[in-house]
Amino acid sequence: MDPRGEHGPFSDLQRPPLRVGALRRALVGPGGWAALDVVTSTGSTNADLLERNARGDVADGTVLVAEHQVAGRGRLGRTWSAPPRAGLAVSVLVRPAVPPPLWSWLPLLTGLAVVDAVSALGVDAGLKWPNDVLVRGPGRAGKVCGVLAEVGGDAVVLGAGLNVSQAPAELPPPAPPGEGGEGGAAPVPATSLALAGAGSTDRDTVLRRYLRALRERLDEWARDPAATAAAYRAACLTLGAPVRAHLPGGEVLTGTAEDVDGTGRLVLVGSGGARTGLAAADVVHLRGL
Repeated sequence: MDPRGEHGPFSDLQRPPLRVGALRRALVGPGGWAALDVVTSTGSTNADLLERNARGDVADGTVLVAEHQVAGRGRLGRTWSAPPRAGLAVSVLVRPAVPPPLWSWLPLLTGLAVVDAVSALGVDAGLKWPNDVLVRGPGRAGKVCGVLAEVGGDAVVLGAGLNVSQAPAELPPPAPPGEGGEGGAAPVPATSLALAGAGSTDRDTVLRRYLRALRERLDEWARDPAATAAAYRAACLTLGAPVRAHLPGGEVLTGTAEDVDGTGRLVLVGSGGARTGLAAADVVHLRGL
């Protein structure tokens, strides 16, 4: 098939391919990233970087972007996909120079970098602990991005799947009320930057803003972790909210999200005042957005 034909990168002129050369000139080099590659299609950018790392074939600070990701991975084994060139599937491999117990901050600051990027586009964005980026009016509110961090040896791959230009029919339908909507909770629907009223849906622009913000957040975290923690708390919509937390072992806790501690755990205060630090949980906001 001609690359400009029915299934090629120019088959949808409203969704052109990323300009790889310009992105490399803008983002790769001193103070930026070590390498940036864009592939037409892959199963998972996270899986690809982890495999390359296992072979010893990837440098610290390598970025991989897919125009079409067909088997994207989320937390708790969830999968997701999007039409070609409708969003950004981007993974970054880093080798943190901090002890592994602090690596739990990496997905949090990755989400914070997404908030930095989309806020600069005029979108009201915030974080749902631990890994979702939510956007609010004036357009369609909901989840615009999910983050997945995966460890491979001495490296961590930070994956982000950001919806950019999807129309309502291209997004998954909202979850039924029984799936997360019990007890007054409202399931968070998926949305895109276009539906949320972003000032730009040019993917080159969005990717540049995100990768620059991520570089700045990683550097700040290494230099001043307290500043990163304060910025995360300020952007986290979960803090102060009544939540229900589904723990990996099946236990369910309900309470108020009070804080994020020094290792990135969510501190939950129950009805009797007991405080519990959650390292991993599926959290439902009981008052929605």
